[in-house]
Amino acid sequence: MDEERAATEAGDAVVDVVDRDDRVIGTATRAEMRAEGLRHRAVYVVVRTTDDRIVVHRRADWKDVYPGAWDLCFGGVLDAGEAWDAAAARELAEEAGIDAPLRPLGSGTYDEDGAAINGRFYECTHDGPYPCPDGEVVEVRTVPVTELAAFLDRHPHCPDSAALVLPLLLDPIGT
Repeated sequence: MDEERAATEAGDAVVDVVDRDDRVIGTATRAEMRAEGLRHRAVYVVVRTTDDRIVVHRRADWKDVYPGAWDLCFGGVLDAGEAWDAAAARELAEEAGIDAPLRPLGSGTYDEDGAAINGRFYECTHDGPYPCPDGEVVEVRTVPVTELAAFLDRHPHCPDSAALVLPLLLDPIGT
């Protein structure tokens, strides 16, 4: 898919607009949601390798949010009416090009930089390869869990996944 067509199709997609309690209060196109900062649903999928490294990736420069930034999660916005688990599996297949059993990590909200997100977080284990078929991902690396925070400090990155998911990876049992 060429970059211009992908960006146009993404902007035309219809998403649920939700309140902070995750009740659907309407729908909007993705472009309207972005322009107006409307609260929406998004999934975040952490991919771990069997040697406990995290698969991080750099987003394509044409992405509408955080172009060229590094991300520690595959994922994205749910389509209107889409179920959480189905969206997580879809995003993992589209972005990473893999299929793996998903384990729930939790949920939370993110409100910053004109973004209002209700998110659910998942993880899976997969040792690759990661073909990244849809062109949204341009580079993949693996980083030891213990080095994730330092990696993000050194690279432009997506603040939502770092704020929501990184604490779960660094302190998974809440100690």
